[in-house]
Amino acid sequence: MSIHEECGVFGVWTPGPSDVSTLCYYGLFALQHRGQESCGIVVNDDGVFFSHKDAGLLGEVFSFETLSRMPEGNMAVGHVRYGTTGGSGRKNCQPIEVNHQKGKMALCHNGNLSNAAGLRDKLELSGAIFHTTSDTEIIAYIVTQKRLKTPSIEAALGAAMGELEGAYSLVLMSAQKLIAARDPYGFRPLCYGKLPGGGYAAASESCALSAIGAEFVRDLEPGEILVFGPEGAASHREHCGLKPKKLCVFEYIYFARPDSVMDGMPVHLARQRAGELLAERRPACADLVIGVPDSGLDAALGFSRASGIPYGIGLIKNKYIGRTFISPGETQRLDQVRIKLSAIEAAVRGKRLVLVDDSIVRGTTSGRIVRLLREAGAKEIHLRVSSPPFLHPCYYGTDIDSRDHLIACRHTPEETAAIIGADSLGYLPAEALPELAGGCGICSACFDGRYPTPVPKDTRKDRFEQKLGNRQK
Repeated sequence: MSIHEECGVFGVWTPGPSDVSTLCYYGLFALQHRGQESCGIVVNDDGVFFSHKDAGLLGEVFSFETLSRMPEGNMAVGHVRYGTTGGSGRKNCQPIEVNHQKGKMALCHNGNLSNAAGLRDKLELSGAIFHTTSDTEIIAYIVTQKRLKTPSIEAALGAAMGELEGAYSLVLMSAQKLIAARDPYGFRPLCYGKLPGGGYAAASESCALSAIGAEFVRDLEPGEILVFGPEGAASHREHCGLKPKKLCVFEYIYFARPDSVMDGMPVHLARQRAGELLAERRPACADLVIGVPDSGLDAALGFSRASGIPYGIGLIKNKYIGRTFISPGETQRLDQVRIKLSAIEAAVRGKRLVLVDDSIVRGTTSGRIVRLLREAGAKEIHLRVSSPPFLHPCYYGTDIDSRDHLIACRHTPEETAAIIGADSLGYLPAEALPELAGGCGICSACFDGRYPTPVPKDTRKDRFEQKLGNRQK
């Protein structure tokens, strides 16, 4: 099992009508790694919304003909989804669109509300009728309620932030405005940049800004609301500084693209530093260091530099197959691992290897990779992991919802090494994690159990589907 991404959000504002749907498409394409279940784009053409969304990858949902049918406009928002609340069906595709007395809204969300169940119960008791089972619709309802009592959409969003708990990086579009907002803890990344011909773009990662030729300006501060318009980017900071910063450290280890920069730290440098720390804290005697593509490669390079053991390419990834989590069953997942990776026999035969990977969840995928290398003739395999062992669920947008399937909860590193067939296993110590973020505040609750917000009682991804099913019985 591989760790699942959460989502990617993107928004663009231009001074006048332009091909914003194509800009949004290219921005989302750079964020495809963050969500591969569904995607969508909404274009604002002088207050009229045009949308297209469906389950699947961007290349499956959007064709040249689809994009050409979308009108020019001066704003657009888009989303790629892997849901951590609610199922993967079409009804949960984003952006979520709302029509209400004060106008229209399209909302994109990256993260997970830790108080979603309580908020949904409260809204349903007040008469709200939900059309999805995602927590994004909860945010949309609360913002809409606040908008009926506030002078502007940004004021409504600010008022809503007082009721939301957990992780939410948002891109929101009304008939007149494009808005980006980050929760007061800053669990999930969000940044913005300037377009060459005037205008702005906001994105989950800076790599999406580069994809459309935008100049990176900065990351949003935790709690900040940015409103884009003819006067520039207006910052509202009423919620800034209220909470300690808690950027998910796994963004650096696995989620983000290596060419992104998050809160001032280049991701590829953070991963190389993880490898260096692994070499210092969990050394091994070996002939060659290799990484598991893709997110293990930078860490392997760091391990090699710090240890003096040569770095090499021992595994080749098939670039035309998605990540292993796409398959729903264990048999299909094993089949995908078989065709996704192959060992380079000439590089590994007879060698003592340090194999660097980003994480171990169940151990299934790690075991298969070790077997591939054994079959290719590797003499020894010392597995080094650039994250600590997963011991706790995540409630902020990483799909780790139970201790039941976490191998580190049931076995020691020595036992795990034996199960997956490695000669030894070493994890990155949890106390080393702050170094990856350059000293910035991080959330590492999935490793150490220190949660910044109250823990929800029901953590099932399909809890709202289950709730609906029980009502219908």
